[in-house]
Amino acid sequence: MRPRRVLVTGVSRPLGGEFAAMLSADPEIENIVGVDTAPPPGELGRTQFVRADIRNPLIAKVIAASGIDTVVHLGVIATPVGPGGRTAMKETNVIGTMQLLAACQKAPTVGKLVLKSTTAVYGSSARDPSMFTEDTEPRSLPRGGYGKDAVEVEGYVRGFSRRRPDVAVTALRFANFIGPHIDSPLTRYLALPVVPTVLGFDPRLQLLHTDDALEVLRRAVMGEHHGTFNVAGAGIVLLSQMIRRAGRASVPIAAPAVTLLGNLIRRTRMIDFSSEQLGFLEHGRAVDITRLKTVFGYSPAFSTSEALADYLSRPGFHRYIDPAGIAAAERGLVALLTGRRLVTRP
Repeated sequence: MRPRRVLVTGVSRPLGGEFAAMLSADPEIENIVGVDTAPPPGELGRTQFVRADIRNPLIAKVIAASGIDTVVHLGVIATPVGPGGRTAMKETNVIGTMQLLAACQKAPTVGKLVLKSTTAVYGSSARDPSMFTEDTEPRSLPRGGYGKDAVEVEGYVRGFSRRRPDVAVTALRFANFIGPHIDSPLTRYLALPVVPTVLGFDPRLQLLHTDDALEVLRRAVMGEHHGTFNVAGAGIVLLSQMIRRAGRASVPIAAPAVTLLGNLIRRTRMIDFSSEQLGFLEHGRAVDITRLKTVFGYSPAFSTSEALADYLSRPGFHRYIDPAGIAAAERGLVALLTGRRLVTRP
């Protein structure tokens, strides 16, 4: 089904705003409606912004009045915003999705739904497989935060799909975003002058460049890609490698003290360190993207390492420690310990 009238939720956040602007450049789409509780900070092209809360049943009137045929739900948020904190975040994610799906169910014009989900639905534990496929059952379900919200949201979407089998549903499980305009717990964590890590753990991480995320969303809207797909850059990077490439020093902390430190940092509002995110910094997570390549038909342009390098090369990112200097010092230390002659590289 070629979309003609598209509704995009969450347009006041960077990904939603950029995606709405991307769609507005397509002349074949007649009308684009962007919905959020606050005005977007940037331009949305010809997207019509409607200030509305998806937790309110009035969202059904917006869909009906505009004759929406495609709904792109980007309003599932990963970090608490506003004075309501975590409570408001859960209401937006879960209650908001329920109201949005109820509105879609009543609208006969809606024929396609695209959901922004997350690989956090797989959780993070010591019993995880090396790679999660879309059909792999989590070893330990998320017990709170964004991951738990996403599990509930996906459950409601599956229920909606059973009630409206005529609607094509695409669920995209995105890895951690990274890009020039992304402000997330991971990027804030990486920006700390001294980065705390969990003693004895060096988790495997996957990243997704926002350019790839936008392209996958565009293809999901414009094409016929029904089902659930993991979306991540190829390959992994260890947390120690990420910290080193960012020019930061790491401080290993015993696991019992990490939760206390996370609570202290959360109070400063520098980073929202939830228990879910602390678990991620212990065990990490990696997903298989074979289905994205073979069934969906897209291979991310940026690998995990390339996405990280692109983010670190942006203007304004300051390295406190030169990675090349660290590498040279390590080579010198190895040479000293092994009795080898150090060869200086140009």
